[in-house]
Amino acid sequence: MPSVPPSGEPAPADGALPRASLEGLGTRPFGVYVHVPFCATRCGYCDFNTYTAIDLGLTSSDDPASPASWLEGLRRELDLAASVLGEPPPADTVFLGGGTPSLLGAEGLVSVLDAVRGTFGLRDGAEVTTEANPESTTPELLAAIAEAGYTRLSLGMQSDVDHVLAVLDRRHTPGAAVSVAGEALAAGIEHVNLDLIYGTPTETDDDLRRSLNAVLASGADHVSAYSLIIEEGTALARRVARGELPMPDDDVLADRYEIVDDVLSTAGFGWYEVSNWARSVDARCRHNLIYWGGGDWWGAGPGAHSHVGGTRWWNVRHPARYSAALAGGRSPAEARELVTPDEAHLEQVLLELRTVDGLPVSALAATGRDAGDEAARDGLLDPAHWAGGRAVLTRRGRLLADGVALALAER
Repeated sequence: MPSVPPSGEPAPADGALPRASLEGLGTRPFGVYVHVPFCATRCGYCDFNTYTAIDLGLTSSDDPASPASWLEGLRRELDLAASVLGEPPPADTVFLGGGTPSLLGAEGLVSVLDAVRGTFGLRDGAEVTTEANPESTTPELLAAIAEAGYTRLSLGMQSDVDHVLAVLDRRHTPGAAVSVAGEALAAGIEHVNLDLIYGTPTETDDDLRRSLNAVLASGADHVSAYSLIIEEGTALARRVARGELPMPDDDVLADRYEIVDDVLSTAGFGWYEVSNWARSVDARCRHNLIYWGGGDWWGAGPGAHSHVGGTRWWNVRHPARYSAALAGGRSPAEARELVTPDEAHLEQVLLELRTVDGLPVSALAATGRDAGDEAARDGLLDPAHWAGGRAVLTRRGRLLADGVALALAER
């Protein structure tokens, strides 16, 4: 989910939002994000807000950082959300991310969805997604969550090659994600996404093609593919700093992106966001479209981020602090900020430009339109779409998306 800078003003203890932010609530798409901060092990490349049992020093289920305490805190935060929003709109989408939500087991996943449904309700045809890792997912779990109302599974595959998985510190074996994808479809889960990472040190072009071929054999109808980023403070960053592994090369990453796009496009997948491909419009991730389209969402859980009507806020990161705040009758929000018109404009351009529909030229200032004219001449924006009033990236433009967006956002 989108992140924001760890700054802003202190958030009120009761979680109250400015009246102006509540105006129009329900007229914009509304999603619920639930952050599950637990992992069995920490992958070497990961800098997400996640914790292993050893990290948390867990000794019992009553520990304030335990999954049981987290679930109780989550229920309290959802009750708080209903109070803050007044008449909360039914959720168009629900997304459990992490971390590893599948570690909650079927009972835990069903309990979370029941809590969201009981607080917000679900709109007819709501998309309900959980992330999962292959090694903590079983056919029995998949059948149970399908019956409970989950419609989408997002699997952390990353690669289908042994030595690449080893560099990433992934625990599953090649073929495991493909097997789980098939089990999910057989259980009645309508949509399955597989996450890939390309550009891992030691990965070759052929390794990437092997992973893509495995994806195509899985029956999944959605693929998210991201270039490896070496994040400061991670185990992988320390290995690169020691010279054990090379830093990913930008030119190689660009070549690998084109391989991904070529293979998936040939197989009938269409890109709809720079890093996301789907077999059909129905297979697109509607929850992420809420983020990219400037909708509203309540993010529940440690470190989760929320946005409603131009106000965004983020929760304290540690599970024990999160549970303690809610047990004490306080909002778990650490800080918040009001989005200024200039920030809203920049974010609209940065996010909408990444999508296949782009953004209207009318949303740009004169300086941005001049930059767009140049980008269209340089082959970064599609000239026909530009002439028709929309800024849409070409494939070359997708490789330089952030730079193009910053030029178009100038006012």
